[in-house]
Order: sequence, then C-alpha cells, then structure tokens
Amino acid sequence: MTASRKILALNAFEASRAGDLGAETAAEVERRKRTIGPTSVLFYEKPLHVVSAEGVWLHTADGGRFLDLYNNVPSVGHCNPRVARAVADQVATLNIHTRYLFDVVHAYADRLLATFPAPLDRVAFTCTGSEANDVALRLATIATGRSGFVVTEAAYHGNTSAVSDVSPSSRPGKALAAHVRAIPAPIGKGDVGRRFAENVRAAAESLEQSGHGFAGLLVDTIFSSDGIAADPPGFLREAADLTHGLGALFIADEVQPGFGRTGAGMWGFERHGLLPDVVTLGKPMGNGIPIGGVVAREDLLKDFAESVGYFNTFGGNPVSSAAALAVLDEIEQRGLVANAASVGGYLRDGLRELGRLHEAIGDVRGAGLYVGVDVVGAGGAPDAQAASRLINGLRDRNILIGAAGGFGNVLKIRPPLVLERRHVDIFVDALDACLRAG
Repeated sequence: MTASRKILALNAFEASRAGDLGAETAAEVERRKRTIGPTSVLFYEKPLHVVSAEGVWLHTADGGRFLDLYNNVPSVGHCNPRVARAVADQVATLNIHTRYLFDVVHAYADRLLATFPAPLDRVAFTCTGSEANDVALRLATIATGRSGFVVTEAAYHGNTSAVSDVSPSSRPGKALAAHVRAIPAPIGKGDVGRRFAENVRAAAESLEQSGHGFAGLLVDTIFSSDGIAADPPGFLREAADLTHGLGALFIADEVQPGFGRTGAGMWGFERHGLLPDVVTLGKPMGNGIPIGGVVAREDLLKDFAESVGYFNTFGGNPVSSAAALAVLDEIEQRGLVANAASVGGYLRDGLRELGRLHEAIGDVRGAGLYVGVDVVGAGGAPDAQAASRLINGLRDRNILIGAAGGFGNVLKIRPPLVLERRHVDIFVDALDACLRAG
C-alpha cells in the first residue's frame, strides 16, 4: 500500500461540498480565503468557529461545546492553568534568544533529559517537530556519510523541504525522492516485526545499490499517519537492531506518541525495549506554545554543530521552556501517563464492543490515548467515505475526531491526556448512534 491521499485532505473542508454554513460561519470562511488562502486547511464539512477552550472541551461562537478527542497538542488540557501561569509569568519577566544563561531553560533541559535512558544525554531545541526532524536527517547524514532514508508508506514527519521528502503522505501519487525508500507500516496479522525488519533490509539494500547508502530509519513510533500500529510491544526492536547492524541510525519520531501518550512510559520507543540514536520532539511539548527538540548522544550533536554551526533563534526560549516545564509538572503530578493507560484501555474496550455490534467497525488498534479504528465495507475493504460520514456525524453530535491511514479510512482518536472515563462513555454512545443512523 502506498499513500493514496494527502494527509491534509483527510477530513478537510471543501467549500464546493458545503451545505448551509450559516451567515457568520460563511463570512469567516470567506475572510480566511481572502487572507490566509489555500495554505491552511479547515476541518469538517461544516468548519468550527472556536472562541475558547478548557480541558477536553472546545467552545464555539454559537454557544456550542465540543468534546475534543482529536487535538494532542494541548496534551495536558486546553488552557491548562499551570501552563498559562508559567507562560504569563515568564513573558512578563524575560523572553529572548538562548545565547545567554537562563535558569528556566537549563532547568527544563535537565528535567527533560532525566526522562531518557543513557546515552541520550543532550538536547538541541527547535520551535517545531518539522525542524527537529530536519535536524535529525542532517545528524544521520553527517554521522554515516550516507544520504538515504527509509520511512513508511503513509508517514508524515513535517513540512520543511527535506522533511517533506521523507513524508510520503504529503505527496501521494508523486515519485519518492531518489534518496528515500517507503515500506509498508507494521500493521496486520502475523509476525509484523519480522516482516517490517525484512522490508527495512530490502529498502536499505536498494539505497546501497543506488549509491545513496543507508543513513537512517525514521519512524513515528505509533505510526500515526499510517493508521496506528502499536502491538505487540517490542515489534520494532528487530528493525532497530538491523538498522544498527547496517551502520545506520534509528530515529524515533516522538512528536505524536511522546510525553506519556502511549501509557507505557514517557516515550513510545520504551514500549519496544529499544534505544534510538536520535529522538525528535514537538507538538505536545509546550501544550500549544511552540517548542520542539532533538535528543541524542553528545558525539552526534557535536559533529553536527561543528559541521553546520547550528543555531535556532527561538528554539527553547525562556517562555517556551517555562511552558514545557509546566507540562512535565502536570504529567508527573497528575499521573497522566497512568491515566492514558487506564482510560485508553477503557476506550479500546468500548470500541471493540461496538465492533461486535457493527460490521463497519474493523480492527481497533492503539496504546494509551492514541487509538485507531478501521472503518470497513464489504469484505473488510477500507471505506473512507463511511469514515468521513462518521467523523462528520460525530461533529454534528459535538464530538471531534480525525482520520488517518493511506486510504483515509482509519478513525484517529488522540485526545488531551486529561480525558476521563465519563468522556469515553459520551463518545462511544455517540459513535454507536452514528453507526445505527447509517
């Protein structure tokens, strides 16, 4: 399978198919078209005009309240009070680039690195996950002297020029860059780990034959854009060992699964019992305040810095660091990793029960509070249209989820980590109603 739909096309608003949006919403859509234009996608057949948020709830201009099961960026809850206070206090004190010494920046670096196993002992801060993955690609190229990368067929790793090359879901129907090989995600039956490792080996051999060489295997450790792959824990280890045996780097993209989302520790790679060479971070790191990072061994970052003289003006600035430090406090003090495990398990149980009642629900996959649900038609074939109807039907019932997978038929559920079982019950009941409505 190769990516057949752009990731941004999944669940996207299309004006040509929109019904009655209402005068106010239609005016906002037109305003956006006149200014931001085609570079920013809206979600749902009827876009939301949001005005405020709290915890797991989004509030709209018309007085609506929506249960947010989609947005993983505010990982410790929308408008989290601790994060808001930390940002307000720091922005009223000092915010500037990081060529000076700052307690809050150093305190955050210490706290963050303490969550990683040795020898992942250094961090380079960025503003986004895209920047972090861009740095990771350069680290691997410098460290190995090679330029070829292996990714999965519907992967998304960001939007810089270099990172778009290793994001097949951003360019469906287009030939891969010459230095990139895309392999199937480890989703399916049988020994997925062995099959994935064999595909990595074949792709690495192709890169060697092409003259690019194998510099690194780059994977999102929950395979979010591919449709979510989580089980069995440990299936990634064989591919990681193979990568190291071939002299390449294993890069764990933790932008989606990181910061406790999988419920099995802070990082998705921990579920697989492996040690990456490079880990990239972003999105939930600052609960909506832009900050990303690259965690790696000192020698890898030293070679990179000497090669390119890297500096990022806003990466890890004091305000972003204060926000990120507050996120770590929330995760630890509120037990959000354990909450992700408990509530996530409850969610998957509820979805599997729906699968016994409705043929349209296929496989339910995930870990913690990152869950994917296959929507299928006759014979178990992927049914993207049915998935879209469910997503928009849920939106009409004031619940927000997204879509994933190369065919766009996977319901993507990744709520803030403060989700509770009572919220799961609301969602499962609403999904059941949508399925019964057809």
